[in-house]
Amino acid sequence: METPDNATAPEEKTGHTGIAAQDWDTASAEPAYRAAVVDLLGALAYGELAAFERLAEDAKLAPTLSDKAELAKMASAEFHHFEQLNSRLSAIGEEPTGAMEPFAKALDDFHRQTAPSDWLEGLVKAYVGDSIASDFYREVAARLDSDTRELVLAVLDDTGHGNFAVEKVRAAIEADPRCGGRLALWARRLMGEALSQAQRVVADRDALSTMLVGGVADGFDLAEVGRMFSRITEAHTKRMAALGLAA
Repeated sequence: METPDNATAPEEKTGHTGIAAQDWDTASAEPAYRAAVVDLLGALAYGELAAFERLAEDAKLAPTLSDKAELAKMASAEFHHFEQLNSRLSAIGEEPTGAMEPFAKALDDFHRQTAPSDWLEGLVKAYVGDSIASDFYREVAARLDSDTRELVLAVLDDTGHGNFAVEKVRAAIEADPRCGGRLALWARRLMGEALSQAQRVVADRDALSTMLVGGVADGFDLAEVGRMFSRITEAHTKRMAALGLAA
């Protein structure tokens, strides 16, 4: 996962308070917080595993060997992120597949509903879809304990897919301007599907939704939820512009 321009990363805080000022050992003494973090890491882990599988599949559509090799390298980076999350779940006494299982269907449904029909749609999906998820996780990370926050931000590191996608999509539009409209519609559909999928996941997990609205940790109040989604939408608009597409 990635946020190439880090456009929605919350402002850095000079001094964390509450849960965000604690380490994992201290914060996890609260059962509700622990359950929420296990959900969060499980969702992230399955997302990284799915990203690895998707990039490996997209490599088959690559028009050149160079493109194929580039996607293979990115897939490897995503799998490394998955391994980090898998290891952390084991280290805190959780069974990784059990933590991931509640999120598998929703993410699989999203990927099935947004299966790209060609190479360019695959690039736009990875750049736009993954970045929306990364923006959301970065927002949440600012409110996590220091150990979990460090891990989450590490696995959201840019794998290089952002710059690669922008270069290839802009070149394709320059060569054939007609494909720009099709890809813009595709990106708008991805935005809607990604937000709907995220809402379904959160709604289905009580611990996670409670954390996000302030029941545990330093959650979001309703006004902040609105501002968060405004930041995510703004970042999406910037990415569309970077691709040469209209938001």
